[in-house]
Amino acid sequence: MTEAVYQPTAASKRASSEARLRRRHAAERRFRAYGLAAIVAAGATLALLLGNIVLTGSSAFFQTFIKLEVRFDAELIDPDGTRDPQALRNANYRALASRALQDRFPEVSGRRDKRELGRLLSSGAALKLREMVLADPSIIGTAAQVWVKASTDVDSFIKGEVPRDVPETDRRVKDKAVAWIDALVADGAVETRFDSAFFRSGDSREPELAGIWGAVVGSFLTLVVTLLLSFPIGVLAAVYLEEFAPKNRLTDLIEININNLAAVPSIVFGLLGLAVFLNFFGLPRSAPLVGGMVLALMTLPTLIIAARAALKAVPPSVREAALGVGASKMQVMLHHVIPLAMPGILTGTIIGMAQALGETAPLLMIGMVAFIVDVPGGFTDAATVLPVQIYLWADSPERAFTAKTSAAIMVLLAFLIVMNALAVILRKRFERRW
Repeated sequence: MTEAVYQPTAASKRASSEARLRRRHAAERRFRAYGLAAIVAAGATLALLLGNIVLTGSSAFFQTFIKLEVRFDAELIDPDGTRDPQALRNANYRALASRALQDRFPEVSGRRDKRELGRLLSSGAALKLREMVLADPSIIGTAAQVWVKASTDVDSFIKGEVPRDVPETDRRVKDKAVAWIDALVADGAVETRFDSAFFRSGDSREPELAGIWGAVVGSFLTLVVTLLLSFPIGVLAAVYLEEFAPKNRLTDLIEININNLAAVPSIVFGLLGLAVFLNFFGLPRSAPLVGGMVLALMTLPTLIIAARAALKAVPPSVREAALGVGASKMQVMLHHVIPLAMPGILTGTIIGMAQALGETAPLLMIGMVAFIVDVPGGFTDAATVLPVQIYLWADSPERAFTAKTSAAIMVLLAFLIVMNALAVILRKRFERRW
């Protein structure tokens, strides 16, 4: 007895096919939803991070100033009347600023109260008065209204970072200081202004005096050394490996090592720089010259890989046509292939420089973590860079350096955005489609 074999009808086949199609469409919609959710989550996290940095760091671009009626007493500044620049430079300008503040509050008596009153002013107030006298000694013996920086505690209090509705023991600004500040505010002697000195001065132990110009100059000098070393060496190495080197085990080993070096942690290059450049060759520590050499070693693998990819993108027909009209191999490379590959090479170079700009670990190993006050004037002067400056401020116990850290991060991000935007513009501007 034979069994009946089930034969699916056309309708059942159609229903099964439609069910599978619906499942595939549903799976595709879920995949798209997962991707969209990932993008939204990443964007929200990035916006939250950037928003927190901007909100925290925006106050660092502004500083509280106090107006003083300063009497430039000749007996205190230049008792001998010689107008000797060295004597004017060494005068006690801190006493001038303190006396001007005490003239504003004559009722303050006692050493402790006077010392507390003097803490309303930043140590930069004396520097401001000294700059005025050195720039124009004729003001000695006269009086003038001068806006000087307030101390960090006063600045934080004016900005609302130190609340006044907490017990006196829980805040750094005491009740007497609050009364003096309120009196100055009532007289219009307190203002919050844009602090251009943040972009013009070097580092300082005092938050209200600390600036990023020294780190910016150090970063620029370091990147100049990095570019001058890595760009020609990287491009020449890429041209040789891609166009001239024979394909054998030696070149294969070199290529593998280049690819591996691109993934080596950056601190390893810092250890190499410490052992070779500092300990063996005796080059100066914490100098842009050494920092640029270390970053050049770190950037070379990335630049070589990018340059080789740009050379490969040039069609073989360009080489064949140039060779066909009698050009030599060197002429083909110099006159045709490299100019056509240069946009990609420049893009890879800028990305490598942006990566070097944000590096910290290798520079810490060669001593660029030192506290540097002066702005570097050359490649061998002691200097620091923006990422290291951020690291130093973030590690500082002073609360006011928190805003300085976020502000420096904003400046560093602005540099990185500009460099990456330049890479995109160059790629779009010189891109060739074959």
